[in-house]
Amino acid sequence: MKILTLNGVNLNMFGKRDPSQYGTTTLAEIDARLAALGQELGTDVECFQTNLEGEMCERIHRAHGEGVDAVLINAGAWTHYSYGIRDALAILSCPIVEVHMSNIHAREPFRHVSVLADIVRGQICGFGTDSYLLALRAAVSAVQSAARA
Repeated sequence: MKILTLNGVNLNMFGKRDPSQYGTTTLAEIDARLAALGQELGTDVECFQTNLEGEMCERIHRAHGEGVDAVLINAGAWTHYSYGIRDALAILSCPIVEVHMSNIHAREPFRHVSVLADIVRGQICGFGTDSYLLALRAAVSAVQSAARA
Protein backbone atom coordinates (compact mmCIF):
# COMPACT_ATOMS: atom_id res chain seq x y z
CA MET A 1 0.00 0.00 0.00
CA LYS A 2 1.24 3.50 -0.85
CA ILE A 3 -0.14 6.64 0.75
CA LEU A 4 0.78 10.11 -0.44
CA THR A 5 0.81 12.98 2.05
CA LEU A 6 0.47 16.42 0.49
CA ASN A 7 1.32 19.60 2.39
CA GLY A 8 0.52 22.99 0.96
CA VAL A 9 1.44 26.59 1.23
CA ASN A 10 3.44 27.77 4.28
CA LEU A 11 3.41 24.36 5.95
CA ASN A 12 7.17 24.09 5.51
CA MET A 13 7.22 26.70 8.29
CA PHE A 14 5.74 24.39 10.94
CA GLY A 15 7.87 24.74 14.06
CA LYS A 16 8.47 28.43 13.34
CA ARG A 17 5.05 29.72 12.30
CA ASP A 18 2.65 30.69 15.11
CA PRO A 19 3.68 28.09 17.72
CA SER A 20 0.57 28.89 19.79
CA GLN A 21 -1.55 27.57 16.90
CA TYR A 22 0.72 24.92 15.36
CA GLY A 23 3.21 23.94 18.06
CA THR A 24 6.94 23.60 17.62
CA THR A 25 7.10 20.35 15.69
CA THR A 26 8.61 20.75 12.22
CA LEU A 27 7.21 19.30 9.02
CA ALA A 28 10.26 17.03 8.79
CA GLU A 29 9.40 15.63 12.23
CA ILE A 30 5.78 15.07 11.16
CA ASP A 31 7.00 13.30 8.01
CA ALA A 32 9.24 11.05 10.12
CA ARG A 33 6.35 10.16 12.44
CA LEU A 34 4.16 9.35 9.43
CA ALA A 35 6.88 7.13 7.96
CA ALA A 36 7.27 5.27 11.27
CA LEU A 37 3.53 4.75 11.67
CA GLY A 38 3.27 3.76 8.02
CA GLN A 39 5.88 1.08 8.56
CA GLU A 40 3.97 -0.17 11.60
CA LEU A 41 0.76 -0.29 9.53
CA GLY A 42 2.45 -1.95 6.55
CA THR A 43 2.29 0.97 4.14
CA ASP A 44 4.74 3.24 2.39
CA VAL A 45 4.18 6.93 3.06
CA GLU A 46 5.54 9.53 0.66
CA CYS A 47 5.46 13.16 1.80
CA PHE A 48 5.42 16.16 -0.52
CA GLN A 49 5.28 19.89 0.28
CA THR A 50 5.13 22.90 -2.01
CA ASN A 51 4.29 26.57 -1.81
CA LEU A 52 3.33 26.63 -5.51
CA GLU A 53 -0.26 25.75 -6.38
CA GLY A 54 0.61 24.49 -9.87
CA GLU A 55 3.24 22.14 -8.43
CA MET A 56 0.62 20.75 -6.03
CA CYS A 57 -1.75 20.08 -8.94
CA GLU A 58 1.05 18.42 -10.93
CA ARG A 59 1.89 16.14 -7.98
CA ILE A 60 -1.78 15.17 -7.67
CA HIS A 61 -1.86 14.37 -11.40
CA ARG A 62 1.21 12.15 -10.99
CA ALA A 63 -0.49 10.41 -8.06
CA HIS A 64 -3.34 9.47 -10.40
CA GLY A 65 -0.88 7.89 -12.84
CA GLU A 66 1.01 6.12 -10.06
CA GLY A 67 -2.16 4.58 -8.65
CA VAL A 68 -1.58 5.64 -5.05
CA ASP A 69 -3.90 3.89 -2.61
CA ALA A 70 -4.85 6.98 -0.59
CA VAL A 71 -3.99 10.64 -0.14
CA LEU A 72 -3.70 12.76 2.99
CA ILE A 73 -3.83 16.48 2.29
CA ASN A 74 -3.23 19.54 4.40
CA ALA A 75 -3.63 22.19 1.73
CA GLY A 76 -3.07 25.00 4.21
CA ALA A 77 -4.77 28.22 3.09
CA TRP A 78 -5.58 26.63 -0.30
CA THR A 79 -8.18 24.59 1.60
CA HIS A 80 -10.41 27.62 1.67
CA TYR A 81 -10.25 28.81 -1.94
CA SER A 82 -8.30 26.62 -4.38
CA TYR A 83 -10.74 25.16 -6.86
CA GLY A 84 -7.71 24.13 -8.94
CA ILE A 85 -6.47 21.79 -6.20
CA ARG A 86 -10.03 20.63 -5.51
CA ASP A 87 -10.53 19.74 -9.18
CA ALA A 88 -7.17 17.96 -9.36
CA LEU A 89 -8.07 15.88 -6.29
CA ALA A 90 -11.47 15.03 -7.82
CA ILE A 91 -9.61 13.14 -10.56
CA LEU A 92 -8.41 10.59 -8.00
CA SER A 93 -10.46 7.49 -7.29
CA CYS A 94 -8.70 6.63 -4.02
CA PRO A 95 -9.71 7.77 -0.51
CA ILE A 96 -8.63 11.31 0.35
CA VAL A 97 -8.40 12.49 3.96
CA GLU A 98 -8.21 16.22 4.68
CA VAL A 99 -6.03 17.04 7.67
CA HIS A 100 -5.32 20.17 9.70
CA MET A 101 -3.33 20.59 12.89
CA SER A 102 -5.58 23.35 14.19
CA ASN A 103 -9.37 23.22 14.45
CA ILE A 104 -10.26 25.27 11.38
CA HIS A 105 -13.88 25.51 12.60
CA ALA A 106 -12.80 27.34 15.76
CA ARG A 107 -10.70 29.93 13.96
CA GLU A 108 -11.36 32.92 11.71
CA PRO A 109 -14.64 32.64 9.78
CA PHE A 110 -12.92 32.33 6.38
CA ARG A 111 -11.19 29.16 7.64
CA HIS A 112 -14.52 27.46 8.40
CA VAL A 113 -15.05 26.75 4.68
CA SER A 114 -13.22 23.93 2.93
CA VAL A 115 -13.64 23.74 -0.84
CA LEU A 116 -12.24 20.19 -0.56
CA ALA A 117 -14.86 18.93 1.90
CA ASP A 118 -17.31 17.54 -0.64
CA ILE A 119 -14.73 15.32 -2.36
CA VAL A 120 -12.77 13.96 0.62
CA ARG A 121 -13.60 10.84 2.64
CA GLY A 122 -13.33 12.84 5.84
CA GLN A 123 -11.63 15.65 7.66
CA ILE A 124 -9.46 15.42 10.78
CA CYS A 125 -8.53 18.67 12.48
CA GLY A 126 -7.62 20.13 15.83
CA PHE A 127 -5.33 17.45 17.24
CA GLY A 128 -1.99 19.02 16.42
CA THR A 129 0.54 16.63 14.96
CA ASP A 130 -1.71 13.73 15.97
CA SER A 131 -4.13 14.91 13.27
CA TYR A 132 -1.68 13.53 10.69
CA LEU A 133 -1.35 10.19 12.48
CA LEU A 134 -5.12 9.86 12.87
CA ALA A 135 -5.55 10.70 9.19
CA LEU A 136 -3.05 8.02 8.21
CA ARG A 137 -4.90 5.43 10.28
CA ALA A 138 -8.20 6.52 8.68
CA ALA A 139 -6.74 6.28 5.18
CA VAL A 140 -5.31 2.80 5.77
CA SER A 141 -8.63 1.68 7.19
CA ALA A 142 -10.51 3.07 4.17
CA VAL A 143 -8.19 1.25 1.75
CA GLN A 144 -8.51 -2.01 3.69
CA SER A 145 -12.31 -1.68 3.82
CA ALA A 146 -12.49 -1.13 0.08
CA ALA A 147 -10.28 -4.18 -0.52
CA ARG A 148 -12.64 -6.36 1.57
CA ALA A 149 -15.73 -5.11 -0.28
